[in-house]
Amino acid sequence: MPPRGLEPSGIVLVDKPAGPTSFDIVAAVRRRTGARTGHAGTLDPFATGLLLLLSGAATRLQPRFVGLDKRYVTEIDLTARTATGDPEGDVVEESAPPDREELDASLDELRGEVELPVPAASAVKIEGERAYRLHRRGVVVEMPVRRMRVRVLELERYEDGLARIELLVSSGTYVRSIADALGGHCVALRRTEIGPFSVDEADPELVIASEDALARLA
Repeated sequence: MPPRGLEPSGIVLVDKPAGPTSFDIVAAVRRRTGARTGHAGTLDPFATGLLLLLSGAATRLQPRFVGLDKRYVTEIDLTARTATGDPEGDVVEESAPPDREELDASLDELRGEVELPVPAASAVKIEGERAYRLHRRGVVVEMPVRRMRVRVLELERYEDGLARIELLVSSGTYVRSIADALGGHCVALRRTEIGPFSVDEADPELVIASEDALARLA
C-alpha cells in the first residue's frame, strides 16, 4: 500500500469559476481525493479558466509543469486604470479611450520581451510579506519590475473602450500588468491553455496519469 496521501497520483485539470481563490479549488480537490494536492500556477479570484493541479505522488513533478506558457482571453476597459489592474481595485485614473490606431501601436510595443511592474495585489513577497496583504492594509510600496515574454497579443474586438484580447505568454506574466500598460484594467480574464493542456479537457473527477501528462511535454 502506498503511503497515505500519495494516491491518486497524476494531473487534474479544473475549470475555475469566478469568485473562489485557486487555493479554495486546491483544498476542495484535496478533501475529495484525500491526496496531497499542489498547483502549477494560480488564477486571481475574479478570473476563470484552467488550473493544472498535481495530485499525490505527482506533486514532486511541479517543476516540470510550472514553467509552461499560458494562453488567455481578456477584456480590458481602456477608460480607467485601477489600483489592482482588475475590477476589484479602486479607480486611480480615468481617460478617453484610444482610437484603433493608437491601440494597435501600443499593442506592438508589448509584443516580445517586455519589462513591466508586478501588480500591487499579487503574491510577490516584499520584504518577506505578500504584496496583496500590504495592499489591503493600504501600504504603498514600489513594486518590482519583471521580464515577461508576450508571444501572442491579438486584438479580437474593440468597441466603446472595451478591448477583447487573446494572449500567449510565458509563465510569470501578469495580464493585469499588460492591461495597465495599455492604460486600462482587466474586467474579465479567462485562461484557456497551459502548455499542451486545454480548458476544454477540464474534469475535476479525472486524474491524468503522470506518464501520460509528461508525454505531452516531449
